[in-house]
Amino acid sequence: MVRETHLTANDFMYPLFVVPGEGVRNPVPSMPGVFQLSVDELVKEAAEVRDQGIPSILLFGIPETKDEMGSGAYASEGIVQQALHELKEKVEDLFLVT
Repeated sequence: MVRETHLTANDFMYPLFVVPGEGVRNPVPSMPGVFQLSVDELVKEAAEVRDQGIPSILLFGIPETKDEMGSGAYASEGIVQQALHELKEKVEDLFLVT
């Protein structure tokens, strides 16, 4: 109960924003150093994050279009679903949170 708290890279979850397209790396103006990434760029970024010792990423999807039902969130070909498929196939040993 009285020991010091120690944080390591293993304790962190890295947020990533995924958008439709290819070769997309759009800066987020309100968050310096953060980008909206297409799936191909996201896979590269996720591999780098894992190699730096961060075991988890948190995905935020930004769909091309939005509707009042939020159907992009559960569409079988939604942007987060596409990203998950590619990440599971190409980046091993990474905990994925959506």
